[in-house]
Amino acid sequence: MTSIGTGYDLSVATYSPDGRVFQIEYASKAVDNSGTSIGLRVKDGVVLAVEKLIQSKLLVSGANKRIQSADLHVGIVSSGLVADGRHLVNRAREEAQSWRDIYRQPIPGKTIAERLGQYVSAYTLYSSVRPFGINAIVGAMTDGVPSLHMIEPSGLFWGYHGCAAGKGKSVAKTEIEKLKLDEMTVREAVNEITRIIYTCHDDAKDKDFELELSWICAESQFKHQFVPKDIKDEAERLAKASLDDEMEE
Repeated sequence: MTSIGTGYDLSVATYSPDGRVFQIEYASKAVDNSGTSIGLRVKDGVVLAVEKLIQSKLLVSGANKRIQSADLHVGIVSSGLVADGRHLVNRAREEAQSWRDIYRQPIPGKTIAERLGQYVSAYTLYSSVRPFGINAIVGAMTDGVPSLHMIEPSGLFWGYHGCAAGKGKSVAKTEIEKLKLDEMTVREAVNEITRIIYTCHDDAKDKDFELELSWICAESQFKHQFVPKDIKDEAERLAKASLDDEMEE
């Protein structure tokens, strides 16, 4: 038996005859219409990046960050509805603070991803709420060990070496699979993740974008911080040069 959604997509608490929850699928579609976000876990850290589409030339450059810190050692980037992403980051901060209050130590990356996944899942259980319209990538570094997880609108989360969400996720995943992430350093990952973002961006269809880059590594004293401007600018220069070379070929 199949269904086309009519009558079964009005509530997140209603299954269709073939066992689908259409509101969750619609939330995933909202993610696919958003700028591309990528996370890479390499041997000595985690790198996060997002293609922040510029909706208006009047917006202040560098404002309205899409990458945020949930704790000193935890960074979150999301594709989808910006307000939903900020709400989830606030929840992550509460979870991280609660863990510190109880256990007197930083929350592990897997634990915060699991708790956020349960929170997102709760929004798929009641007819009075709607699912989160985001895919959230959570990068962390606990006791020198990097971790990377991605949380989907259903509340499902997986641990990854590299992951991507947003409109360019298919191209990004293809490029990520070519990389030897276990052998790569954070500095190399910054260059690669920048190249992938530029490769995913379609100048003909998409608006201009602003690249956001952050990392957690020894260079950042194992804290989640934005990549220094000089390193970011160099990575963007190399990415543009790589694209130009491909176009000439």
